[in-house]
Amino acid sequence: MSDQLLELTAHSSLAEIDPADWDACACPEAADGRPRDPFTTHRFLLALEASGSVGPGTGWQPQYLAARMGGQLIACAPLYAKGHSQGEYIFDHNWAHAYERAGGHYYPKLQIAVPFTPATGRRLLIRAGFEEAGRAALLQGALRIASDNELSSLHITFCTRDEAETGEEMGLLRRTGQQYHWLDQDYGDFAGFLASLSSRKRKNIRKERETAQAFGGEIRILTGDEILPEHWDAFWRFYQDTGARKWGTPYLTREFFEIAQERLRDDILLIMAFREGRPIAGALNFIGRETLYGRYWGCVEDHNALHFELCYYQAIDWALAHGLTRVEAGAQGEHKIARGYLPVPTHSLHWIADEGFARAVEQYLVAERAAVDEEIEVLTSYGPFRKPQGEPE
Repeated sequence: MSDQLLELTAHSSLAEIDPADWDACACPEAADGRPRDPFTTHRFLLALEASGSVGPGTGWQPQYLAARMGGQLIACAPLYAKGHSQGEYIFDHNWAHAYERAGGHYYPKLQIAVPFTPATGRRLLIRAGFEEAGRAALLQGALRIASDNELSSLHITFCTRDEAETGEEMGLLRRTGQQYHWLDQDYGDFAGFLASLSSRKRKNIRKERETAQAFGGEIRILTGDEILPEHWDAFWRFYQDTGARKWGTPYLTREFFEIAQERLRDDILLIMAFREGRPIAGALNFIGRETLYGRYWGCVEDHNALHFELCYYQAIDWALAHGLTRVEAGAQGEHKIARGYLPVPTHSLHWIADEGFARAVEQYLVAERAAVDEEIEVLTSYGPFRKPQGEPE
């Protein structure tokens, strides 16, 4: 294998790469079921591109990396040239401002990421048996593109812990953040989960669920062929409202949801609230092999606690009923702790061309990692779960 020539190419469209070849690197486990997560699959990334959610005018210009050996695709990565730092959820705005105050041009930069998706997963997608060669080809290739084009930096966001540790060994800067995830501890069902909580937290959740479910309508769980085009019409209205308030302009286009109906609905779980037959609120989730990924929420009517019911409690219910062991409820939100979602670390890797600036960032990241580790420890201690006998709840 070592005698074979390795060829690395960059592609402006994922349509140039065979879906089966890409997925053999991205999600080989899907041969006997679901992918670990759907976000690096060919169908999901191509949906972003085909819908115009990424591409010209978006600040996310695809440069998908493909490494081939003997004509076979052995590794690939979702690489983008970024014209801003929006839609990333691992924030480097302060780095950009400092870089440009010092007279540099921070943008464009390179990013290996799943756009608009703060979900941890593999970013260096490698066919089994080619781990060492594939990882080196992707990292060295991305760095070469950044260097040859005199770009400020390369970022690999929401990568796995293993990728972060390997990247750090190869000289990249490692960054740690945090999110809130729910983990199944052999609860069996929602009642079992409640039984693990302190008395006060258990009562609060029961009361919150009762309040939410008294909104005057019904909650429906939809996936696969149960999802109809009219459900996307409603969810687009929800998404526009949330996007306008959070980001100014929604990241995903209307066309993305049309493609989702055609190609992605088996990956999707919609939890929607209807009142008098009209959809008034909804939560969009993606289904992984072991994890349910909460992604978007929106509404056209405000009802007390309905957000918590659709986004958190219904997600836990569904995960428990379908054998999933984790629910990731998206970025940020300390309010999730009281609802059983505890802080966990997230990881990213960074390379900065300017050596002086890189040293300053490295010093910052060392201090930031220590602060994040301490915060995770403190926040975990505030979790809603019953304390061992003798400790105050």
